[in-house]
Amino acid sequence: MFRVFSFLIAGMSGFWLAALLPVGADDYTDYHSQFLAGMAEKKIPGAAYAIIEDGEPVSSHVYGTRVKGQKLPVTPKTVFRMASVSKTFAASLAAMLVEDGVLDLDAGVKDYVPNFRLKKNDHVEKLRVRHLLSHTIGLTPNAYDNMIEDGWDMQKILPRFRRLNPICAPGKCYGYQNIVFSLIEPVIEQRTNRPYAALVQERIFDPLNMQQATVGLEGYFEQEDRADPHINTRRGWYHTKVKPNYYNLAPAAGVNASLNDMIKWVAAHMGNNPDVVSNTVINLVSDKQVRTKRELYKRQWRAYLSNAHYGLGWRIYNFDGHEVVMHAGGVAGFRSIVSYSKELGIGHVMMMNAESRVIDDLTAQFWDGLFADLKSGAVAAR
Repeated sequence: MFRVFSFLIAGMSGFWLAALLPVGADDYTDYHSQFLAGMAEKKIPGAAYAIIEDGEPVSSHVYGTRVKGQKLPVTPKTVFRMASVSKTFAASLAAMLVEDGVLDLDAGVKDYVPNFRLKKNDHVEKLRVRHLLSHTIGLTPNAYDNMIEDGWDMQKILPRFRRLNPICAPGKCYGYQNIVFSLIEPVIEQRTNRPYAALVQERIFDPLNMQQATVGLEGYFEQEDRADPHINTRRGWYHTKVKPNYYNLAPAAGVNASLNDMIKWVAAHMGNNPDVVSNTVINLVSDKQVRTKRELYKRQWRAYLSNAHYGLGWRIYNFDGHEVVMHAGGVAGFRSIVSYSKELGIGHVMMMNAESRVIDDLTAQFWDGLFADLKSGAVAAR
């Protein structure tokens, strides 16, 4: 089917037609209406989404303003913080180095981070690089994240881990981490003798032509077209300053990117740029490492999921027999989510400059609708 898709910029006082794109694609009108309704109901300041097929956006929309109360419309080049979606970049970079023969996922963590200790020394001896990337190090979730939020740096926090007792053997249970996940940075830097941020730029951003993407606080402020964070108060969304804390954990939460950038990132993981992100890398990071049972009980997803796992830097959700590879992220004032289905050959990206669960609701509804269409024959598997 050939149709003309209207690419719109949604302003605070209405909509303006920005361009007309000829697109061969299924009609995502219903989802587009759901998106607009969700943004309006939650009064989200600014957002953007895209649906990708065959490496190209077949439906995309930018909405609202970068700063509440100002006429600064969100554009496809507006930079948002990716928060924990940054983990997909860290794990994919690690997988590239594995493919190159530079990094071994079964190498001991202690060889690269000798100052990382736990209460049980024999536990540390068994830790492998893959345990960092799959959150299977064996600790309670989000260990010492409160110290990151209080502004502590890594060198001050790491000695505190000596006080922690593991809750399971390495690789045996899932406990989501930010600090421990980010230990992949010194591992990568020691194996390559290159700064982590520079490697992400050279191996991912540049070859994929992700023109607005950066790592770190400085990179965020370098972009004039950037979204500011907003937090929810009793009086509604309140414009606030960017908190730098989680930028101290570059692999876990340090990436900034635009809608245009993230379309290219998801398209690459759907196999559309194998010279940069090979099938070997895609399969490695999406290989199920551990079951994540708690995901099945989250309000936004429990109506849809029959199983959930974590790979390396990516989640793998089972929508009643259909697999979706995804990751979500959130830091103060921002939310982001990326997902794709190998079965359908379709990907989805959304980002907002506000913290709201509507992003999860819309993403879940998107995939539920597509798989319902697959069951009815309205869409076909690839």
